[in-house]
Amino acid sequence: MHDIKTIRDDPAAFDAGLARRGLAPISAQLLAIDQSRREAQARRDALLARRNAASKEIGQAKAQKREDDAQALMAEVARLKDELAAVEAGEADASSRLDAELATIANIPQADVPDGRDEAGNAEQRRWGEPPRFSFKPREHYELGEALGMMDFERASRISGARFTVLRGPLARLERALAQFMLDLHTGEFGYTEASPPMLVRDQAAFGTGNLPKFADDLFRTTNGYWLIPTAEVPLTNLVAGEIVDEGLLPMRFTAHTACFRSEAGAAGRDTRGMLRQHQFNKVELVSITTPEQSVAEHERMTSAAEEVLRRLGLPYRVMLLCTGDMGFASRKTYDIEVWLPGQGAYREISSCSNCGDFQARRMNARCRKAGEKGARHVHTLNGSGIAIGRALIAVMENFQDERGRISVPPALRPYMGGIETIG
Repeated sequence: MHDIKTIRDDPAAFDAGLARRGLAPISAQLLAIDQSRREAQARRDALLARRNAASKEIGQAKAQKREDDAQALMAEVARLKDELAAVEAGEADASSRLDAELATIANIPQADVPDGRDEAGNAEQRRWGEPPRFSFKPREHYELGEALGMMDFERASRISGARFTVLRGPLARLERALAQFMLDLHTGEFGYTEASPPMLVRDQAAFGTGNLPKFADDLFRTTNGYWLIPTAEVPLTNLVAGEIVDEGLLPMRFTAHTACFRSEAGAAGRDTRGMLRQHQFNKVELVSITTPEQSVAEHERMTSAAEEVLRRLGLPYRVMLLCTGDMGFASRKTYDIEVWLPGQGAYREISSCSNCGDFQARRMNARCRKAGEKGARHVHTLNGSGIAIGRALIAVMENFQDERGRISVPPALRPYMGGIETIG
């Protein structure tokens, strides 16, 4: 959510920021609504002042036996009451329209984000590891999984439809091992606090992180009004919603392993084979709550934590800085980490780490305050995949396959696999 005062102070800068995202200027429209709201507020205040003064004058007129004056003043108070109700309704309507407009406007990109229309404008930052070379044509994960009899798309489809998978045996255990390994790494070495949050949330929680109202079609909703989380970012970030946090406690860092649910409404025809794009998947999420001064450094730190997962697993990857046209709605700056998938012969996204600034905090009314001070300010929020477990499973399978279709378990995961070193 944007601050209308900031827009009022420099509308040209606001429109310029939106233009970098390829969005049309909207400050004039917003300021027109804001002006009608402020005029209604001024008129309301004037009416209230006059009503209060007239009420006092009624008492004085009655005390002085000026009944005609008292009756006239009483009639004026009645008219003021009716006018006040109309003015307050107009103010509420203008405020509602302004909030509705602001709620659908994307965050302004950070200055160092490259301009671009789509993923072609993303800028590679660094690479780690060399893609493995095989003496055979590497298979894709679904070919390996089905040949092993441990990845079942057909039965999952009969149970739930398209974009679901059933894992069995050592592959199911490998998925669990990945989650445990990531949680242990993030809590043990990077100072994140593990949480087990709800996976059903109310409207306000989904609004706070920017998923509502604009992206309702991307979510699943229950018949009694809850939303299934698209990522643990939603409940974890909302842990500070409506609160004023002591700045001495920041940064707060949370991590959680949850199932995630996405309708993939805009993904028709994309990644229809295998596990890359599913309605239900598992992910370890990272969320940080910081002061405004801490968020830039925290963004780099969070990205490094996600990268370390891939380094420990021995998976080649690259880090991309997303351009203005490819960033998420709530983000002001995003790094995507893309892992090498030999079966596709391509790098594919496995983690996205974003600094949202105060954009989500304004929607959640999450603030911080220094000890001993009266004033509060909005916190900054960050989120990242630490990492997507299903895609990590895919990457392990494809990078550590052999010609016979067996999967070598990376050394970092073997303590979680009960001694299993090879799946086959």
